Amino acid sequence: MTGFDLDRAWDLHPQVSVRPEPFGALLYHFGTRRLSFLKDRVLLDVVRALGSHPDARTACAAAGVTDAATARYAKALDVLARTDMIVERRRGPAETEDS
Repeated sequence: MTGFDLDRAWDLHPQVSVRPEPFGALLYHFGTRRLSFLKDRVLLDVVRALGSHPDARTACAAAGVTDAATARYAKALDVLARTDMIVERRRGPAETEDS
């Protein structure tokens, strides 16, 4: 079990650049100068989908992640969150707990 909350909204960190590659993608964080390799094209699809979905679970589903594989992708997203490649989306002033 990871500490990653799939039911929260996440975004790619604004200082992270994504470069698709045949094996998946390279993520480069301009602030920390950290480089991460995504070795899974579906994980790349999930990361790209995060900003356009209300939560990570929905982004996973939109990228084609099955229920059986969700825990594996949550673990990968947890690593990306711990290294600041993705960040929890902040609520806007008009958004509330119930929205």
